[in-house]
Amino acid sequence: MPPATLTEAIPTAPVARVTRPRQAWAHVVLASLLMAATLPGRTQGLGLITEPLLLDLGLERTTFAEFNLWATLMGALICFPAGWMIDRFGLRWFTAGITLMLGLIVWQLSAFAGGMTMLFLLLLATRALGQSALSVCSMTTVGRWFPNRVGPAMGVYSALLSFFFAIAFMLVGHSIDKNGWRSAWLQIAMVLLLGVTPLVLFFLREPAASPRHAATRSDLPDGNSFTLGQALRTPAFWLFAGAAASFNLVSSGLGLFNQAVLAERGFDQKTFHLFLAVTTIMALLGQFLCGWLTTRWRFQTLTLCGLALYAAGLAGIPLVHAQWQLWIVALFLGMSAGMVIVIFFAVWSEVFGQQHLGRILGAAQILTVLASALGPVLFAKCWEARHSYSPLLVALALAVLLLGLIGLRVPMPNRSAASRDIKIRDRGF
Repeated sequence: MPPATLTEAIPTAPVARVTRPRQAWAHVVLASLLMAATLPGRTQGLGLITEPLLLDLGLERTTFAEFNLWATLMGALICFPAGWMIDRFGLRWFTAGITLMLGLIVWQLSAFAGGMTMLFLLLLATRALGQSALSVCSMTTVGRWFPNRVGPAMGVYSALLSFFFAIAFMLVGHSIDKNGWRSAWLQIAMVLLLGVTPLVLFFLREPAASPRHAATRSDLPDGNSFTLGQALRTPAFWLFAGAAASFNLVSSGLGLFNQAVLAERGFDQKTFHLFLAVTTIMALLGQFLCGWLTTRWRFQTLTLCGLALYAAGLAGIPLVHAQWQLWIVALFLGMSAGMVIVIFFAVWSEVFGQQHLGRILGAAQILTVLASALGPVLFAKCWEARHSYSPLLVALALAVLLLGLIGLRVPMPNRSAASRDIKIRDRGF
């Protein structure tokens, strides 16, 4: 972990933040596009090509699953250095470099001919650059442009990225059905290289008083900020990172085995597809509602509400016997998903400040990616041991609810105290 030292000279006069609402909201749109560009490095994106890729390359399903697990776990490690490089060198050039490299890796994967080692390295690179590094860039962009009252911006951001992902799934899925997975992956590579990367270079900027251009003195706009080490020592960091990680752990396992979970309750594939549509709509509603509530409620209270809804949905699945009950579960799961997503996106800059936002987001993102990798393993082990998903769903519901209740008592960190600690250390006292 690099030492928390000043990386920029202290200017002689405070730097005033220049407010440009249109430019700030334009960066929300750009950030949501960047998150959508992580598709080839995400489980949902790779899931689109898993079956045709296995058939094309003659791979065993278990081998690919093990490759994917280790690529996800190892790829998560780039989150921290990515956050450090954003804080050190700025968003624009680092993000452009990530999108360029991701495009080249996806291009190489589309032309992949064979070799287990090379396949693993390509999967690792797409996970590291897409799911990990580019996600950190996307979230940091919104956090930098909305340092205060970021909740409404993150609500819009979450809804936009859901919309962009839906379009991407539809277009990529159609391309795979029509031309095969290689053609679809080549098209994604071209979009990254010729579309997303130029957009970043021409339009991605940081606000005039961003942490790279401001001092860390407490009398400047971004002075009252936590270092990564200070953030890691607060219960609040572990509450919000833990809430997102627990949600990702459950949602990744439930997402991968969703059809099997509903089949255990007696529902067919058509009902499963409708269930996904309903939860998606409810998630959008939860995102807008939570974005609005961030200006009125504490983050701890919102976290409890989101996790309590999620716990109710998980505990309700083993009790479902009729379709009307299933739609109530879909309401709980969808609303809670929207709320947890907005809280995770919104909390970091508002609670911990701007100066070291990239590093703090990177550390939080590592936890969520690791949890996503472990979720499917837990679901598979539960089915293997009990031939049912119900025991795990009930246990996870209780754990999630307990985390929310504990979090209600967690205090928010004191940013002024953090700033004083930094100044004392930097002066050698």
